[in-house]
Amino acid sequence: MPQPSAPSAQVTAAEISRIAGVTRATVSNWRRRHESFPAPSGGTDSSPLYDLEEVRAWLASRGQHTAATPSGELRTTLRLREPAGAGTSDLLLLVLAAARRPAGDLAGLLALPDADLVERANDAAAGVADVVPGTEPVRFTAADTTVLRALLLCVRDESAQTALGVLAERELEDSAASGAYRTPAPLADLLARLVPGSPARVLDPACGSGTLLSAAATRGARELYGQDSLPVQARRTAVGLTLTAGQGTDVTVRTGDSLRADAFPDLTVDAVLCNPPYGDRDWGHDELAYDPRWAYGFPPRAESELAWVQHALAHLSPGGHAVLLLPPATAGRASGRRVRAELVRSGALRAVIALPAGASVPLHVGLQVWVLRRPEPGGPERRSVLFVDTAADTTIGTATARTRGGGRSAALDWEGITARALDAWRAFTESPDTFEGEPGVAHAVGLVDLLDDVVDLTPARLVRASRSEIDPVALSAETDAARRGLVEAARSLARTAGREGWSAAGATAREWRTATASDLARGGALTLLRSQPDSARTRAQAANGETGEGGGGGRPEARAVLTASDIATGSGPTGDPAGLHDDTAPVIAAGDVLVRAIASADGPMARVAGQEDAGALPGPHVHLFRPDPARLDAWFLAGFLGAEENIAGASTGSTILTVNPGRLRVPLLPLEEQRHYGEAFRHVHELRAQARRATLLAQETAGLLASGLTGGQLLPSRAANEVRDQGDDSPH
Repeated sequence: MPQPSAPSAQVTAAEISRIAGVTRATVSNWRRRHESFPAPSGGTDSSPLYDLEEVRAWLASRGQHTAATPSGELRTTLRLREPAGAGTSDLLLLVLAAARRPAGDLAGLLALPDADLVERANDAAAGVADVVPGTEPVRFTAADTTVLRALLLCVRDESAQTALGVLAERELEDSAASGAYRTPAPLADLLARLVPGSPARVLDPACGSGTLLSAAATRGARELYGQDSLPVQARRTAVGLTLTAGQGTDVTVRTGDSLRADAFPDLTVDAVLCNPPYGDRDWGHDELAYDPRWAYGFPPRAESELAWVQHALAHLSPGGHAVLLLPPATAGRASGRRVRAELVRSGALRAVIALPAGASVPLHVGLQVWVLRRPEPGGPERRSVLFVDTAADTTIGTATARTRGGGRSAALDWEGITARALDAWRAFTESPDTFEGEPGVAHAVGLVDLLDDVVDLTPARLVRASRSEIDPVALSAETDAARRGLVEAARSLARTAGREGWSAAGATAREWRTATASDLARGGALTLLRSQPDSARTRAQAANGETGEGGGGGRPEARAVLTASDIATGSGPTGDPAGLHDDTAPVIAAGDVLVRAIASADGPMARVAGQEDAGALPGPHVHLFRPDPARLDAWFLAGFLGAEENIAGASTGSTILTVNPGRLRVPLLPLEEQRHYGEAFRHVHELRAQARRATLLAQETAGLLASGLTGGQLLPSRAANEVRDQGDDSPH
């Protein structure tokens, strides 16, 4: 009796849009307008699922063949494969094997019949099995042919690293792993460059996806050692480093908890780079009480970070350096003061560098970089520790704001941060005893001054104490310059506020005949676009550090992202493309109108994209309206779309108000009249920008004045006169 065929996989409307290379709105239109469109085969009324083969047959009948990128196709195929299919470890091995073959060989593999493809894939993966830790023998079967073809196509047409990222992303989702965050590339580069010279042997005991070890390889390291408690991360690191580290580099990666089960107990290296997990109270405090690694004191239960610091020092050769990324509480928490004191007293701690918020996850916290050196027997005595605050104030420009903090979308000047940190560190290492530093930014503090009852190693506190060294004349000149800038900004604000661009409508307010944005879109007056919404999948992808390279609808290059926060604050695109994985995400063009998708009174809700925004991508909570300039004026459209009453009428929800873009209403006016309104709204925009600039300059001027008065560099006018009078002893 023949066995019933297995049911086809089911896909969502979002996956159909990626398969067909169209927007979600187009799929919705197909469902409404075409009776032949496949009926839902599962799911719910609000989230229906469709039979994949029926969808593909329907698309083929319309001549609509798949337009998904290879990485998008691989992502969909992985989600739809049967649970009994090939494991991710097997597929990781195949990525490595495929990357070592020329494109012509991959084309030949893809042309093979299914049975031959499975056999060749098994042989290829088995040939590199020694690279990935903890893998079982590879056993691809006929059920894996679809995913094998999607994987090989992704490696051939995009890159092995892209395929690797998609596989790791999927396994992190399946395992419900949390806390797996990739260290941003510019931060990894900074940490690697803080190690003096060119270390040959480098260890990362919490290697994650291998970003720090990759940065070390770029700096010349030839022996790379990594360990991670998540098997998927260890495997990804092993394959990724083997792909990128270059010929002649030895890569050794192990799986396991480095504190409880050190995979390299006898290994000593030239450098340790590490971004360890934070706030882990279950790091092994009870079972590791007598561990020989605690040469600087037994870390309290709440001080897992200090356990990682000592683990790193234990693996260094004498004179070797460790660079760790740590939360700011490690520098001042009372429970860790004894270990901190011993690190300072022994000369092991060499520098603490504060980073601005947004440098790495958690993005709302300003993390710190600790630089340590294992003391050498008979080596030079260390008398001071360097403290650097890279989040210190910077000059305000007309379009940028000075901030020590910054939100999730805060733009960071990595070039400036790196230069500030490295310049101070290099000058300090060349001559620690004569290092002068930069007041308010970098300061070398003597050990005696640090070893008090608290042993607080917070850079902002220690470099601020050095402001007394600022030259009074220089500070006075800086304050005068800031004051002059403020005066000019205030005058510009007054000129903008005084310019009339409106008149009273009369005894009664004007009434409008309006149309919804959906109506205007159907009539062709505008196109409504939006990027992929924030979701569990995009958050998992962002947590995994993927940038979507090669998977952006033919746009592999990294692009800035214009966020909802940028609209509210008036800044340029400051978002990170990590986490944006929509293959059909639109690219912003000058003249587009951007509207925040979450309603709030914190700044304007809409803006018109200028030339400085062109080429960026809209963030997850941003709606993009593209008006036909022959029918709609962009500034007119932005002014009415962002109106408070309009936003309220188009929003749903209780605690969080979500804007339905299609329900926003726009008055129906002739184009010439629209332009008159547009000029008025442009004037309102300029008024807001001038007010923001004046506010920021006022804050800077006030800060300089307060700092100078409390630091003794500036005197009030009467006090200044009295000082001059007392100093004038000449006879009259």
